[in-house]
Amino acid sequence: MLFDTHVHLNDPCFDEDRTALLEDLPRRGITLAMNAGCSLESSKDALQMASPYDWLYCSVGSHPDSADEVCDEVIEEYRKLCKLHPDKIKAIGEIGLDYHYEDIPRDIQKKAFIAQMELAKELDMPVIIHERDAHEDGMNIIRQFPTVKGVFHCYSGSAEMARQLCNLGWYIGFTGVITFKNARKAIETAQTVPLDRIVIETDCPFMAPEPFRGKRNDPSLVYRMAEKLAELRSISVEEAQRITTENGKRLYRIDT
Repeated sequence: MLFDTHVHLNDPCFDEDRTALLEDLPRRGITLAMNAGCSLESSKDALQMASPYDWLYCSVGSHPDSADEVCDEVIEEYRKLCKLHPDKIKAIGEIGLDYHYEDIPRDIQKKAFIAQMELAKELDMPVIIHERDAHEDGMNIIRQFPTVKGVFHCYSGSAEMARQLCNLGWYIGFTGVITFKNARKAIETAQTVPLDRIVIETDCPFMAPEPFRGKRNDPSLVYRMAEKLAELRSISVEEAQRITTENGKRLYRIDT
């Protein structure tokens, strides 16, 4: 029982073996997965990919790197998709802020983030937040929408900020980073936040966990995050798998 709560299976690196991988994942213990949209085009691709598989879900949204595409027409496209496919589209995301490279100006990122938070509020849907080097602005924006909850995926903030988010009703997503020896901040956070607020994810094809670091990541490796979480919290691997799966289903309102 494993729920990979954040994947990018429409990445081109899966083009040669995507179908075989998707068909094999349930046999490898992946009972649920969330394929996250990053743009209007990738969101539509994620929906099409999820349609044939009862264990695969998707989200729609524009990542900070695609913030410049967000306009009234794109928001309307997302609105229509969510209303037409509520059985498959379970979140708005991934959305947020990324100030690491600043390829997109901050004001455009913030405008796109707010517009998509407004859509999530209107549709009463959870959100998937991408936030990198933008902690203060990210927190300021989510506080404008107290009824909107979701997950900070691939969490990179402090343990204290994570505890604040959990107190506000948010979830924290951990990737293969927690298996890295030098990931002190992520490990400290995973050790201290409430267990009922933790979800695990590969964020594949990126950030493969140890001992697969540097190779292409895929959902079959999410078990390593469960193993590491079990070690950090002194629980069994089976318990870590059960807890994170239940948390993911509650986060995305999946009743299976």
